[in-house]
Amino acid sequence: MHEIELYKKYPVEVQNEWLFRLLHSAEDTEWGRKYSFSDIQSADEFRSRVPISSYDDLEPWIMRMRQGETDVLWPGKVQWFAKSSGTTSSKSKYIPVTEEALQDCHYKGGKDLLAVYYHSYPETEFLSGKTIGVAGSIQEENDTSDSFAGDLSAILMSNLPMWAHLSKAPKLSIVIMDEWQEKLEKIVEHTLDEDIRAISGVPSWMLVILRRALEVSGKKKIKDLWPNFELIVHGGVSFAPYAQQFEEICGSDVHYQEVYNASEGFIAMQDDFTRDDMLLMLDYGIYYEFLPMDQLNSDHPQTVELKDVEIGKTYALVITTNAGLWRYMIGDTVVFTSTNPYRIKINGRTKSFINAVGEEVIVENADEAIQHACKLTGAVVMEYTAAPVYFSNKEKAGHEWLIEFEKEPRDIEVFAEYLDNGLKSVNSDYEAKRYHNMILMPPRVHNLPKGTFMKWLKKNNRLGGQYKVPRLSNDRRIVEEILEIIH
Repeated sequence: MHEIELYKKYPVEVQNEWLFRLLHSAEDTEWGRKYSFSDIQSADEFRSRVPISSYDDLEPWIMRMRQGETDVLWPGKVQWFAKSSGTTSSKSKYIPVTEEALQDCHYKGGKDLLAVYYHSYPETEFLSGKTIGVAGSIQEENDTSDSFAGDLSAILMSNLPMWAHLSKAPKLSIVIMDEWQEKLEKIVEHTLDEDIRAISGVPSWMLVILRRALEVSGKKKIKDLWPNFELIVHGGVSFAPYAQQFEEICGSDVHYQEVYNASEGFIAMQDDFTRDDMLLMLDYGIYYEFLPMDQLNSDHPQTVELKDVEIGKTYALVITTNAGLWRYMIGDTVVFTSTNPYRIKINGRTKSFINAVGEEVIVENADEAIQHACKLTGAVVMEYTAAPVYFSNKEKAGHEWLIEFEKEPRDIEVFAEYLDNGLKSVNSDYEAKRYHNMILMPPRVHNLPKGTFMKWLKKNNRLGGQYKVPRLSNDRRIVEEILEIIH
């Protein structure tokens, strides 16, 4: 806690120190020599000399690392690669996970998470019981490279020291199994008689496990099954659409802690349980830059440093890390809620939005509108995705929503109307385009059969603890694939 307080107090100094530590560490790598890291004297010089990179820019370099080459983007040989869930593109991304990233970023984040929770709830005894960690799987790359690829969660689980596994359930071999349906049954089978006190993972997959545990045990509430259950650590997607479902099965006396632990690094965590934002973690081997949205498609995009960010403004996140990512655009957008200390909310993806006619609907808008419609109709949404309907000779533009309900609304048309009103209330561009149906038609909402999204995930090889349904797309590929499943 003392270390956390220290970088809350000296955020800019800590960030500057990390930038030069990273540059010094990598100055003899191929990337470091290409951009003469050893000559860089200031953050401004770093930004002017090294270009912002997308995954496509770094992929040839990462491919060489996966084949066993050393000193490419980071000193030495990299053995682990986090296979991303591909929420921004259909192909997989392989993010290097170095030993430094494991120890000084991801595991340090895990320890700080515990420290923050115990600091907020000193009477807790959750470490006296077991935690279910929802993880993905790992595959060996090939016989020659001695490297492994898999979900970040599985990589973290596989590298934990033996003592850390004492508080985990079930055993590691089950948690990182490849076949999801079998894994689900075994997780439930091996935890029913344990003293489970916490669970961590992506909300949708945690719900699947908790609901299955109730089904198998015949219990109605999680506390009936595990009386000491007290903590849900969640990340990966907005928790808002799932909050009601968790409360229904877990009750109101359970604590929730949000984390932002991406394949690229542990970025932020909820440190104040009276707030719904997260503290930006500045001492984990990550140097941050922030790209204003109006710079996103610029030929020479200009980022701002931490000291220059503005509260309430949306930025695309650009990071330089101890995993060998240099000025890498991670794909998430954040908004600052505080600059003393620096706290953020994730409010979307750089490629997860709908902008058919200039309405610029982002995930945060969609989540709020869904909540609004649920509140007024009593519905409970399990999963959703949406895409534009583009102008054609036959019809005006609009949005098409595919929704799977836990509890269906009495009238889907009324739900659609409230969803529409919710979007108007949070997005003035959308409201303007909806005026008298002149540009955008009312949203078209489909009530999908239960299990449809699971079928789509399975069809696309995305069953597992880290995969999630993309909320918004600016093309119709995902929507058409899902509609094909139900027709």
